[in-house]
Amino acid sequence: MTQQPTTTFSVKPTLVGEKVILRPFTGADAPAMAAILGDPEVSLFTGSAPGGELDLERLRAWYGTRSDQNDRLDLAVVDRVGGEVVGEVVLHEWEAHNRSCRFRTLIGPKGCNRGLGTEATRLVVGHGFEQLGLNRIALGVFNFNPRAIRAYEKAGFVAEGTEREALFHEGEWIDATCMSILAREWSAHRGVRP
Repeated sequence: MTQQPTTTFSVKPTLVGEKVILRPFTGADAPAMAAILGDPEVSLFTGSAPGGELDLERLRAWYGTRSDQNDRLDLAVVDRVGGEVVGEVVLHEWEAHNRSCRFRTLIGPKGCNRGLGTEATRLVVGHGFEQLGLNRIALGVFNFNPRAIRAYEKAGFVAEGTEREALFHEGEWIDATCMSILAREWSAHRGVRP
């Protein structure tokens, strides 16, 4: 039997890659995240209601308390070139007994198409397996977001199935793909699949 990890999500690391730095959020990140969350494409791909007004004080309170959460890990994705927050990565819905959690990410327009999301995914997933002792990390992604699906595949996630008609968008039902990665898969390729 594998020993249960002693590390919890209470430790909020800073993870450094070649293109991005993942660091704990502060309330000062609220304006950058408001701009990202207000982007129509981000709203579309996250399934958020479009056009909602973002309350800066509410966002400041949300991001200012992410480091206080012991059952999840929320990290800002910072572009190393300009030092700007371009998105977030989150490990959440932690099941300690099963050593599993869910993953979600969003990258705003200033961080797209440069490999930042793929690297951020690899960094946080590697942390989940290597430091937190997770066995499984799962996610869901809407099928009209091929860029995200490709980034997840490049980081080692494998499609498991389809959540049919998961989102109603502009008069159409959109499916979502369920994906996951296991610790043994990560140890074999470390998030770099051919």
